[in-house]
This record gives sequence, structure tokens and C-alpha cells, in this order.
Amino acid sequence: MGDFDLIVRGRLVDAREIVEDGWLAVRDGRFVMRGTGTPPAGRDTLDAHGQWVMPGVIDGQVHAGSQANQEGLGRASNAAAAGGITVMVDMPYDDPEPVATRSQLDAKIAEVERDCVVDVALFGTLNEKHGLAAAAGLIDGGVCAFKFSTFEASPGRFPRVEEDVLFEAFRMIGPSGLACGVHNQMQELTRKNVRRLTQAGDTGWDAFLRAHTPLIENLATALIYEIGAETGARAHAVHVSTARGFELGNLYRGAGHASSIETCVQYLMLNHEDHTRRFGARAKHYPPIRPRAETELLWRHVANGDCTFVSSDHVSWGLERKQNPNVFLNASGGPGLETLLPALWTGCEQHGIDLRMVARLLCDGPAHHFLIDKQKGGFEAGHDADLVILDPRVHAYDPSRSLSAVQWSAFEGMQFNVEVVSTFCRGRLVYNRGQICGSSGDGRFVRPTLTTKNQ
Repeated sequence: MGDFDLIVRGRLVDAREIVEDGWLAVRDGRFVMRGTGTPPAGRDTLDAHGQWVMPGVIDGQVHAGSQANQEGLGRASNAAAAGGITVMVDMPYDDPEPVATRSQLDAKIAEVERDCVVDVALFGTLNEKHGLAAAAGLIDGGVCAFKFSTFEASPGRFPRVEEDVLFEAFRMIGPSGLACGVHNQMQELTRKNVRRLTQAGDTGWDAFLRAHTPLIENLATALIYEIGAETGARAHAVHVSTARGFELGNLYRGAGHASSIETCVQYLMLNHEDHTRRFGARAKHYPPIRPRAETELLWRHVANGDCTFVSSDHVSWGLERKQNPNVFLNASGGPGLETLLPALWTGCEQHGIDLRMVARLLCDGPAHHFLIDKQKGGFEAGHDADLVILDPRVHAYDPSRSLSAVQWSAFEGMQFNVEVVSTFCRGRLVYNRGQICGSSGDGRFVRPTLTTKNQ
């Protein structure tokens, strides 16, 4: 018996390097060594010869509780494991109430530790009902970021936060060092456009894109960054689908402000001409899926390293909420936990982008953003032994085998270049070849590491 609990051999890829013949040594659920060639002995050895080994994915935008009794964190964590995700970062907009107090946060942490097979970090939010003063309790309770919206997606559950209140919230949260993420959508312009098209009877599959112009998104993105610049808080645009949004992020970051930016994999891999035309409301997201020319511009920003991280924006709406002939009456969003990693990997290969960028955007980047990089996001000694084994096998994605609460996807039939074989969370096998190997309650709540200065 060796000195290690587990030795994993394979083609290692992280944000730092690619090692064709590498190995990782795990002890007590953490990485302790890495190397090349012949590995040391271990109690167990996994030889992933010819397969890729990557740090476990951190999905920075998950909505597991948006529909009561539909999915929940536990079932979502199964789909996450099947997608190579070892940390879900769940949004606060749960049904019927968002996580806007310490007691609500504590109840959600208990759900994580009771039901989940992978680890979970949690957003908090602030609302009118509980007031801005609730921020202190949420920070102390361990939220990894805050989420707000410039648009009312759902009364009470997902409210609009007006600009003056958003300013005060940023000002209060800023000293903690936690990011303030904002749904970037101008409410008045959106409603004006939707009303105009609806009155004209223009409500077909392509109307959603025309109603939600780039200007609606870009103005909100600029607003978010300007409030961040005024307050000194970390301002984050949560789902940027336009090249102009990335230009704005670069402008503010270049001026020395703590501005960060995220896109979702659907804005890179789906386009209006092909996928919205084919799937209709099933491809309805906010922001809308953009034309092919815009998605290619986004890939330039990815290649240039302008993106902080990429997420799924996963939500498991049932198809009954995606079948109204009036596109505006359908829910926005769709399942994405199992497609995030293979889709982004495939897109990077198709665009000639170094595979280290996949690890940067799905592992290292979100770990740093959510201040969990002391324990997650890489192969460094002392980090949790979160990893995913990927088989370089071209295959068409089949959502009927999904472990999520729904078995449909706007990625249906897409050719992916890799397939998730196995997922390990803290050195424990939680998913292997279509089967969940972990148990409910194996997952842990992940707290950010705040410095003394932040606190």
C-alpha cells in the first residue's frame, strides 16, 4: 500500500499547463502532489490513459430552486456530477422567496448538506421586504456573492432593484470583497418593445430577439459598471451576450475598476439562425440567443482572455412552460448542467483556442471570482481533489438520458468532442459512466475566504 489514497493518471489540463503523461496524488480528499511519468504507489489507482483529466468544474450560475417542487438542489447536483461539475454556485431567486436573510441562507445550507452529492456555494440577494441591513448577516453566513437585477423577472421572487438602491447595496457590500452580480436588462425599453410587438401580433419564434435589442443589454451593462466605479465594489455583469458588453468591461477594467464579466455557454454555441429557428421557445433565454455573427465576435473575446468565466444559467423548466405560440409568454432559460463542459470544450477546439482556456473559464476563473480559490479550481497541493475524466469521443448529445429534472435541451443533437466519464468530489467518486456513485449528503457548503481587510 502506498502513501496516497488515490493516484490518477492521464492527460492533465488545468489553467496553467497541459501534461500529456501526468499523474495526481490524493490524500484525505486533497491533492498533495502532481508529476509526470511513473507515479508513486497509492491505495487505489485510476489509469485514464488517452483521456483528459481536468479540475472539477465550478458552474457560477445555477437556478435549482426557481420552480417549487420541480428540481431542487439535490436533483440538480446529480446532473452537475454527470456534467463534471463539482461546485454548483446557486442563485438566490428561489420559489417562493429569494434568499435575502440569514435565516433563509441557513435553511438553504441545510438543504445542501442534506440532499447534494457535489459541493455548493450560494448567492444571496437583498430586497425591500428585509432591507439592505440584511447584507451583514448574509456575508457572515457565507454567501460567495450577491445577485441583483435591473429588470423584474418575477414579482417578489426576482425583483427589479432601482439604481439608487443598487448604489447603496454596492456601497454596503463593497468592503467585504464579494462581487455584486447584476442581471443586465433595461426594464422600460424591454416592456415598451414587447408591448409594441404584441399589439402588432408579432409574437412568433423570432420576435423575442427583436424585442430584446443589444441596446437594452448594453445600457444596463454600462450602468452596472458605473455604479461599481462610483462605489468601489466589484461589479459583475452576469450574462453578457454582445461584443459591446465585453468592450465595456475592458474599458472599466482598463481604468482600474474591479469589473468582471461572464457569458453563458449558450451564447457561444447556439445561434439565432440555426437553433432558435429549430427549437423556438425551447431556445428562449435572457439575453436572447444572438445571430451567428455576434457569437463569433464573442469567441474573439474568449480567445483574448477578456472573459472572467463561463456558466450554464441552468434552470429546469418543464416543457409546458416552453410551448406557447406567443414567444413572450414562455419562460426564459433551460437546462445546462450536463452540457456546459462538453459544449465549451468543443467550441474552444473548433475555434483553435488552447484547452487551458477551458480550465481557466470553468475552474480557475470562477474559483477566484467567488473567493473559493484556496480550496477549489485547480490541482495545487492542498486543494480539494475535485476532478473530471473526459473521453475524447465525438458524440451527439441526447437529453433523454439527462439526470436533471427535465429531459430536453436546446443542445439536442449537437456534436460534442468530449464526454464526461467520471467525476470526483474531494477525492470521492460521485459519478461514473451514467451512474451516480455518491449519496445525498456527501456534498458540502462552500464558504468564500474573506481576508481580514475584507471583513
